Amino acid sequence: MFRYFATLITFLSFALPFAACTGEESPDGGDSDADADWSEWDDSCNETTIGDLTTGTTWQWQLTGSIDDSFDVDMYDVDLFNITEAEITSLQAQGRTVICYFSAGTWEEWRDDADDFDDAAIGETMEEWDDEKWLDVRHDSTREMVEARLDIAAAKGCDGVEPDNMDGYANDTGFDLTGLDQLDFNKFVAQAAHARGLSVGLKNDVDQLEALEGCFDWALNEECLAYDECDKYAPFVEAGKAVFHVEYVDDIDDGADLAGDVCGDATIEGFSTLIKEWDLESWFLDCR
Repeated sequence: MFRYFATLITFLSFALPFAACTGEESPDGGDSDADADWSEWDDSCNETTIGDLTTGTTWQWQLTGSIDDSFDVDMYDVDLFNITEAEITSLQAQGRTVICYFSAGTWEEWRDDADDFDDAAIGETMEEWDDEKWLDVRHDSTREMVEARLDIAAAKGCDGVEPDNMDGYANDTGFDLTGLDQLDFNKFVAQAAHARGLSVGLKNDVDQLEALEGCFDWALNEECLAYDECDKYAPFVEAGKAVFHVEYVDDIDDGADLAGDVCGDATIEGFSTLIKEWDLESWFLDCR
């Protein structure tokens, strides 16, 4: 679902804050394509940015629990399937942009549309998530699911979407996915969202940020300070597009200490940074 890694790595990331990665392997366990040549990829995308999620946009990210609409922020990022149309309308009436989360790159056992996938498109189980499996992003079934979920988002009145798990090529998916396959799929997702009038953000996929910036309206990152990769978001910051950023704590009691380390760090200048717990309920600390 969200960014995941082994329990030991989670512990070490807080015991030794912001330790640099080697760059040889992605945080999700796959090989990094940071130095790959994708010059043959057709990077032509929609010319018009949808929405107004620009640098400095304030936000709340709540994917579990009853929605707490009491926070004075510009944008709420909520689960597409859990949020009701009435809740979306209420948030918008209060002046909030509503972004709806869904997984674009994985099969989720508990979703109502789980039986709609072709078995051939379902791959390996995600690390740390036993009821979620990677999808073959080249398969028609996967793309049909994305379009169906975007249709739900548009019908519910979401202002935009946060498609998750957009970096399967860098993970053990069970498929021989390449960086070019991922670029093609991510562009497809962005254009399908735009075709429905939805703003769309690029979630993680840090090694392809520069190539994909023109396709997406904003970006969302988990733990770029812990992984020493925040500098890769320069193309979005320079374009004036919001970079929504989260660093996690295992316990709320640790939030203030982590905020003291994170907030004000020069490498996240221009980001909209929150401190959250892993379950993404309503609690957060804001770096503004």
